[in-house]
Amino acid sequence: MVNGKKMKWILVITGLVLALWAVGLLPVAGQSNKEPDRKLIALSGKLLLQVKMDEPVDSLRKALAMMITDSLISGLADDDARKTFWINIYNAYFQILATKEKKTRPAIFKEKLITIGGVKLSLDQIEHGILRRYRAKLSLGYLPQFFPGKTIKQLAVSKIDYRIHFALNCGATSCPPIAFYDYGKIDKQLSIAASSFLKTDTQINPQKKTVMVSRILQWFKADFGGNNGIKIILKKYLGEDFSEYSLKFKEYDWTQKMKNFDS
Repeated sequence: MVNGKKMKWILVITGLVLALWAVGLLPVAGQSNKEPDRKLIALSGKLLLQVKMDEPVDSLRKALAMMITDSLISGLADDDARKTFWINIYNAYFQILATKEKKTRPAIFKEKLITIGGVKLSLDQIEHGILRRYRAKLSLGYLPQFFPGKTIKQLAVSKIDYRIHFALNCGATSCPPIAFYDYGKIDKQLSIAASSFLKTDTQINPQKKTVMVSRILQWFKADFGGNNGIKIILKKYLGEDFSEYSLKFKEYDWTQKMKNFDS
């Protein structure tokens, strides 16, 4: 028999374990240690290319949808694989949903209109669940999604890479351009994307000691390490010390700009 005091401690410990699991501080069973499936990853780039070339995408969409879920999870075996695959998928599907299926905000982001590996996903789930490791969308990146679901946890990156924000395109004028990401080059490509976006989008006023950056850096401030982290990132890519500068955030231009491919 378990007495009342012991039962109380069992419930407390169980609750703590569940809470840690929910926010991702404990590992998820079933994650693979296999080598990434490069053919699977390449499908994401092929889908994006078909979109760019205005070629039919139905057969590729069907192939991706009919994959076995476990094969999808094991095939995306490391963060480089996950980032490469899901950035390409996000950018391809936004174009598909907006141009071919005429979806608009907010439904285009929220509705589960994408089927990959037998799993129905929304663009928000790909961005905030998988690529941002189940962070709450409207919390500046400081709060987790407490119940993202087992499959999202299995598909999610192990560590948030702030550079993804310079790679995802949602069809607006203020969005970064669309590039094709490759598994063997993803780290270099994301650094190039970050450098290019920040150099072209940042406005510096030395007289007023202000630096104006994209609203993206405010919306996901925690991903960038807060205000100090943003200044460190700006120094890294722009080569200037902004520690004494005030940060300003631009208004986001939501004017539609589709097919904004970088190459």
